[in-house]
Amino acid sequence: MMDAKRQKRRAFWGLFGIFFLLIAFVLTSSMFLFLTFLERDTGIAFTAQNIGLAALVTFGNVFLLSLICTLVDTLRRKHTVERPVKRILDGAEQVMNGDLSVQIEHVKGAETGFNVIIDYFNRMIRELGGIETLRTDFISNVSHELKTPLSVIQNYSTLLQQPELSKEARLDYARTISGAARRLTDLITNILKLNKLENQQIYPAKQVYDLGEQLCECLLGFEDAWEKKGLEIETEIEDGVSVESDPELLSLVWNNLFSNAIKFTEPGGTVGLKLRTDDDHAVVEISDTGCGISQETAAHMFEKFYQGDTSHATQGNGLGLALVKRVVDIVGGEIDVKSAVGAGSVFTVRLKKTA
Repeated sequence: MMDAKRQKRRAFWGLFGIFFLLIAFVLTSSMFLFLTFLERDTGIAFTAQNIGLAALVTFGNVFLLSLICTLVDTLRRKHTVERPVKRILDGAEQVMNGDLSVQIEHVKGAETGFNVIIDYFNRMIRELGGIETLRTDFISNVSHELKTPLSVIQNYSTLLQQPELSKEARLDYARTISGAARRLTDLITNILKLNKLENQQIYPAKQVYDLGEQLCECLLGFEDAWEKKGLEIETEIEDGVSVESDPELLSLVWNNLFSNAIKFTEPGGTVGLKLRTDDDHAVVEISDTGCGISQETAAHMFEKFYQGDTSHATQGNGLGLALVKRVVDIVGGEIDVKSAVGAGSVFTVRLKKTA
């Protein structure tokens, strides 16, 4: 604290010295030229007494002007430089102490560069806060979800070590371990994607493209899955429907919705895809004839880790629809669901279409 005060005093008197020498030089030079020309043109001879008095008055003026300039510049620097620097330093100290909720306010009248630095600082802290939330969410929300597949892997790995196992049983246990490992991988992948979308500022990379073409490509990616279950696929796609959006983000939406429709539809059932226009919107409907959901479940189905149908809990981790909802919000769309138990579900996504 004392060192800081000493540094401020030194800075003040150093600045005063600079102003004093500068003003003294300018006034002395000006006065010298003035007296030289005045003596030459008027023929008046200045005595030592006259010059000494003038020098004393000049010195007083220089001292006073230097002091005024120093005070004015000190106040200016305090308002335009020291205040924003102090705010930034205080914010940085809070971050060092573990507080990632810090957001620094702009300083009115400060130099433009400091407010730009404050903007970048705030953005950086929001990004760091997102990473921290990712870590805490992963620990608190996913830990219980990790236990089941890890227990399966551990138990069946132990069973595989039994020398008397038949070849069929060994293959069956290996398939069980592979399935649990795949579910574990999907869980981690989805939670990382979801937390990145939730806690970081995402700017969609928009481009104009044919929505019907993208929907068909995503649906064809599940051809093996629907053929294996013997599902009927019904499509009704309006031609020439274009949207200006981020195709990579929207592909997450379609892939999750198609995956759920196929996953929860019994063999021999039907999965439908419709694309139509409604005024200035493109409307996508993805339907299925699966088990359906209750109204209570529908009210919570876009929440993380919510699984209303516990009989299907082993087929998912409750993250896919939360991921879908977040992406739709980012691209400025809307999503809703209509469903009834035993009658299937219809997910409707509305996006702004291009002219």
